[in-house]
Amino acid sequence: MNTMTVAAGDTSLPLYWWSATDLRDAMASGELTAVEVMEAHLDRIEAVNPRINVIVSQFPRDVLLKRAAEADVARLDGRPCGILHGLPVAVKDLLDVEGLPTTRGSKAYAGRGPASADSPAVQRMKAEGAIVVGKTNTPEFGVGTLTFNDVFGVTRNPYDLSRHAGGSSGAAAALASGMVPLADGSDSGGSLRYPSSFCNTIGLRTTAGRIVADPGPAAWSPHSVLGPMARNSRDAALLLAAMSGEGPESPVAWGRERTAPIAAAESAGLAGLRLAWSDDLGGLPVSQEVRNVLKRTRKTLEGLDCEVVDVDVDFSGAEECWQIIEMFGFFMLGGEDALTRPENYSEDFARNVREGAALTPADLARALQARYDFFHMMAEALKGFDGLVAPATPVPAPEAESRWVQEIDGVTFGRYFEWQRLANRLTMTSHPVLVTGAGFTADGLPVGMQITGRMGREEDLLTVGDRIEQATGWNAVRPALGETIAALR
Repeated sequence: MNTMTVAAGDTSLPLYWWSATDLRDAMASGELTAVEVMEAHLDRIEAVNPRINVIVSQFPRDVLLKRAAEADVARLDGRPCGILHGLPVAVKDLLDVEGLPTTRGSKAYAGRGPASADSPAVQRMKAEGAIVVGKTNTPEFGVGTLTFNDVFGVTRNPYDLSRHAGGSSGAAAALASGMVPLADGSDSGGSLRYPSSFCNTIGLRTTAGRIVADPGPAAWSPHSVLGPMARNSRDAALLLAAMSGEGPESPVAWGRERTAPIAAAESAGLAGLRLAWSDDLGGLPVSQEVRNVLKRTRKTLEGLDCEVVDVDVDFSGAEECWQIIEMFGFFMLGGEDALTRPENYSEDFARNVREGAALTPADLARALQARYDFFHMMAEALKGFDGLVAPATPVPAPEAESRWVQEIDGVTFGRYFEWQRLANRLTMTSHPVLVTGAGFTADGLPVGMQITGRMGREEDLLTVGDRIEQATGWNAVRPALGETIAALR
């Protein structure tokens, strides 16, 4: 795969490679119009989406250009403009967007009409001036960390079209290929983190309640959360600022005055940054390819005056308890329909619902106690550190034909979620986790690192990510898709 450097602030690049922050500033100053920005991204979607297959539903071009023109008029008239004013965004096909269908990647939902209202998180983005372009692909109901389903097919990796983009938040592929500058995602077992690692983008698993969830019984749980996705941490902070805050829709959303988006790192060095480090989160299998990249990553960080300290973390029992909470969540989501009409659903989803229905109160009590214990374990581990670094994924992006990774270094995995344990373990801590780029394999495939931060301190975590990105430049390396797409047509 050919690559190119796409540095934030480089205005010689096509508009679809500009950062969200640079686009916002240029529109605010009058250098660019929202129509120009929208046209550039729509042209990009038309050029590359047919091969990547990530935008699965989209508003008509004339509708989007009209909305962009209205954004320009509002600015010229001096009306208040939100922090996302005129920016194109994409929404994961698990949330409702008024006027677009919500399929959730499921045959059971395919063919339904457009949604009549926006999900709360989408309302927040629109209130800040974002223009929703379309919906991004996801595995059925977000099951798994690879994006494929029977409705839309496989979403491919822009760095290597023969490989998966990751999931369940397929939007990473749209970001990495320049289709949109911002997107949302969700995460219970790595769904923001795995695709961000595979596509060299940013994914932030937030503290529960930081972003208002959809109404329903799952809104009580800190297990599955929404989060921003972008190409750099500053842009992710911009989207987080727009989406955050309390709301009547969610019983666990916590009130907090919205902070300003983080400022750019002023220095190329990392002096004063102190990071805890774990090669494998307590003995999980990690491929030699990923270990080699993370070893170079650590050496680079230390060479930039970052202090890195090895720590031991004990996640004994985390897998069983994560599975209990996950299956119970799918039972709440799928309910009686998946039990009585399993033929309408994928084998994995139907099995999850059955297992959730069979859980006992004792199972749930044990899992909830474990989550409490892991929360305190991580809080202790983070004392004196700016974050805890671990590999984001155990392997680089797998082949696009695979349903899940079934073996790593002699360890086999019989179900789709078993290879996700690097993510699942951190989910059990309820702490926020940021994925940013850690470098590339010898074959040019991206590898990410996940950085766990303190509860409710997403801005601090994003600032750490921004400092690393500014110092290393790893997140500025993008796939040269024009040549690749043309060659495969």
